[in-house]
Amino acid sequence: MKRILVVGGGIAGLAAAYYVQEAIERDALPYQLRLVEAENRLGGKIATVYRDGFTIERGPDSFLARKTAAVKLIEKVGLKDSLVRNATGQAYILVKRKLHKIPEGSFMGIPTEVRPFLFSSLFSVKGKLRAGLDYILPKGKPVADQSLGHFFRRRFGDELVEHLIEPLLSGIYSGDIDEMSLMATFPNFYHLEQTYGSIIKGLKKSMPKRPIKEKPKQGMFFALRGGFQSLIDELEKRLGDVVTKGVAVDHIEKKDAHYHALLSDGTVYRADAVIVASPHQSLKKMFSQYDRFDIVAEMPNTSVANVALAFDAKHIKHKMDGTGFVVSRNSDFRITATTWTEKKWPHTTPGGKVLLRSYVGGPHDPHAVDLSDDELVNVVLSDLRKITTIDGEPEFFVVTRFKNAMPQYVVGHNERIKELNDFIESELPGVTLAGSSYTGVGVPDCIESGEKAAAQTIEYLNANEKN
Repeated sequence: MKRILVVGGGIAGLAAAYYVQEAIERDALPYQLRLVEAENRLGGKIATVYRDGFTIERGPDSFLARKTAAVKLIEKVGLKDSLVRNATGQAYILVKRKLHKIPEGSFMGIPTEVRPFLFSSLFSVKGKLRAGLDYILPKGKPVADQSLGHFFRRRFGDELVEHLIEPLLSGIYSGDIDEMSLMATFPNFYHLEQTYGSIIKGLKKSMPKRPIKEKPKQGMFFALRGGFQSLIDELEKRLGDVVTKGVAVDHIEKKDAHYHALLSDGTVYRADAVIVASPHQSLKKMFSQYDRFDIVAEMPNTSVANVALAFDAKHIKHKMDGTGFVVSRNSDFRITATTWTEKKWPHTTPGGKVLLRSYVGGPHDPHAVDLSDDELVNVVLSDLRKITTIDGEPEFFVVTRFKNAMPQYVVGHNERIKELNDFIESELPGVTLAGSSYTGVGVPDCIESGEKAAAQTIEYLNANEKN
């Protein structure tokens, strides 16, 4: 009986375990599966709070509908009917205490329609002219990688980058646009420039044409009506006795044709294949005999927090006609974004109530997570009251911190991960990595990495069986 060990019970590890278990049952494979999670709960950054009729996500609250890996897994575990699209509405950029509408036709902050961009109050005449140079500037010389900031500033100038592109893109990775790797985050923009000589031209030629009789706009994001916790609970139920919580993997040692995993409860688990879906910081300790894991040990992290505030609607005087806003870096605010949750996700909030979710921290304010709950709430309320009228206190709040937990894909990320994977394939066959530290931070990306790790593991064991 071959044994497979999955290390880590976040969404990547759960997806890996689910797909391994599915293959074992489908093909009657003589394999045994075990998942160990150091915490006493599964889900990693995913957690949902249910209180007084509110559904509040502590971690991710949605995912792009076009990323099919998440939809596929949700359908497999019987939660398809729980999928709900976001209510559409105007999104804003906060620049110098004023909310500006994100221009129509923007794709990740890049204008694809001239008229909304020209009439936008977000930019000066000089900024608009500079951004228009993307049409005529020569394409950059081919390079292996560069920072997002360097790439977009060269094409569009500082104003468009700092007022629109940076708030939208850096928020996805909780990162600094001037440090983030272009090829590890948004390589499509590099390829558009190289192919068409202009990003705007490339987007116009490559994006699908809008139909003349356009249907009502559909939300681009999915959430689960019962919160993402419902997905974690369903996966845990289906995995059953496979899961062990409250036990960490302290060390993994390679033997002749298998691995010994020393667990924190003092036991040793013999495994023929290992899927490591824990944060990259754990790899150096787990494989301490190999200096090559310094590659990821040195990978930077940043810290973020979010504050959910529940109000009675009578205390919010300003009419909120949009779904939220992101904050320009050169604004004097500590919050980096706010979602008007009851507008974007009506199912989360009881009638007559308001749910706001604001974000703080990141690479420019990492110590925000060290503030107390009350201090964080005061920071958020102080910033929100600069732009809207809130004449009462929240009924309750939920504060969530992720300290040194957001991996940063800095320039050269892809090359470093490839070097590490090549080393593992050569020296540690049967070991596979999955999770947000490597190929994508969103829920679908993590699920996809878990699914791929499961397929590689089954393929590896099947090949060994034949040999």
